[in-house]
Amino acid sequence: MLIVFTTLPEKTAADVLAEMIVEAKLAACVQVLPQMTSIYYWEGSVMKEPEHLLLIKTLPEKWDELRDFIAANHSYSVPEIVAVRAEDVAEPYLKWLNEAVS
Repeated sequence: MLIVFTTLPEKTAADVLAEMIVEAKLAACVQVLPQMTSIYYWEGSVMKEPEHLLLIKTLPEKWDELRDFIAANHSYSVPEIVAVRAEDVAEPYLKWLNEAVS
């Protein structure tokens, strides 16, 4: 299982992308977290902006397609697209995840 992270500046945009990902069967579940503050370095300046974090639950075999889908549908020119492999996953959840994305 992979947990993929991306951020978006607005709740509406985050909700739309999350729904598009699930409808395309690129993930079984996407959680849109409440607004947070991101502080980051961009084009020579330190930026401080509100963002929403998406936690995207998928399978390793969906990674390439999901990464490309996010990049193509994201408002940022360089979106955060980071995957973390979850090695220990409850078997019933993993079974559901496999069924949801197949």
